[in-house]
Parts: sequence; C-alpha cells; structure tokens
Amino acid sequence: MGAGHHHQLYLPGVSVVHRLPPQCKLLAVLAFALVVVATPRERFWAFAAYAALLGGVALAARVPVAHMVRRMVIEVPFVLFALLIPVIGLGERITVLGLSLSVPGLWAAWNILAKATLGVAASVLLAATTEPREVLIGAQRLRLPGLLVQIAMFMLRYLDVIMDEMRRMRVARESRGFEARNFRQIPVVARSAGALFIRSYERGERVHLAMLSRGYSGRMPMIRDISASVGQWGTALALPAAALAVLGLSL
Repeated sequence: MGAGHHHQLYLPGVSVVHRLPPQCKLLAVLAFALVVVATPRERFWAFAAYAALLGGVALAARVPVAHMVRRMVIEVPFVLFALLIPVIGLGERITVLGLSLSVPGLWAAWNILAKATLGVAASVLLAATTEPREVLIGAQRLRLPGLLVQIAMFMLRYLDVIMDEMRRMRVARESRGFEARNFRQIPVVARSAGALFIRSYERGERVHLAMLSRGYSGRMPMIRDISASVGQWGTALALPAAALAVLGLSL
C-alpha cells in the first residue's frame, strides 16, 4: 500500500480515538464484547446503554452514522438467521401479526441480534479509526500468536494484489465477448477461479523464497513499535469499564 492509500474501512482523522495506540483499542473492543456477551438477554435497558456508549465513541471519533450503517451490512446473514429462529423454534408459541412464533425462539433471536449488532458496531468503529497495518502491530504488542499475525499481515498485503489479478482476468474474459448470464457459463468461471488459485499459489511460493533469501527464519521483525502510556490505556478502557458498570447494575 503506497503512501496516501487507505483501506476502504478506515476513515482518516485526528480525533482522540484515532490517536489511541492500536493495542489499546483492540483490548478495549475485546473487553467490551465480552461484557456484552455476559449480559442477560432480559436486560433490555443494558443493551440500550451499550448502544449509547458506542454512539458516544462514534461521536468522539467523528465517524458518520451513514458510514456505520453501510459497514454493518455484513451482519445481514446473521439477521436473516435470527429472524428464522422464532418461526422454526420449538416450545410455547404466540401469535404475532398472524404468525405463530416460538417464545424461546423470540428470546434467542433477540439475544443474537442485540449482541451481534453491538459487536459488529464496535468492530466497525475499530476499523474506522485504525489502519489495518496498525491493528496488526497492536496484535503483536498484545503478544498474539506470531504465526496468526503473520498470516493476517500477508493476507492484508496481498489481498489487493489478488483482487487486481481477478479484475484483469474478468476484463480479459469480457474483451473476448464473455458474459456470465446463466449456469452454462459456470465452467468458464470455474476455470478462471482455478487459474487464479494457481497464480496466487505460485506468487506465494516466489514471495516465500524471496523472504528466505533475505534471512527470514519464521519471525517477522517489528518495523514500527507503538507504545502506550497509562493515560492512553485509561482512555481506551473507559468504554469496557463503563459497560462493566452497566452490567453490574443489571445483575
């Protein structure tokens, strides 16, 4: 990624949230998610309070509501799954708008929707205020398994390369008059996917050999170290601390 190029999830800014070290934000989001998961599903007001806390963070980070909504589309499959649970669930049933719904299923759907939505919103805020490379640096600082961090690092670095390769292959197909209109074109698309896999695999082998020739021994050097002060840790952990206080009041 060249200078001036930002990931599509990241919103450049100079807010206090943007300036926090990535390891602080990572731990804060994880702790917040754990508190949300531990909250009894019957405590409706607690989930409203968590949403208000995230709204405060979004306001402090100057992340527009429209950006949050667009990025939370990833949650749609979970929403659809949750909406099916009351229909196919067992146990006591009630009628809502002419539909016979399972009471335990309704509780399960609410539990999934509330907690998943809050978790996704917190993750979107993290992505909007932290560049992906900095997230990986934060993961290194938190002593996450080095191999997993390296895999994520290479995936992030070469995802754009592979996507560009896929776009070039699509343009090449279309320049030859190909249009995927129906199932009869599936073999062509499948061959393209196979070719893309082979090219990506060969590229990975070349990159690995180049790394070995430069002294790679299984560990990546930390090119940029980001330390955090006590004050920065306190600022970041204010979110899960407030959430924990809400949880304590709800029990």
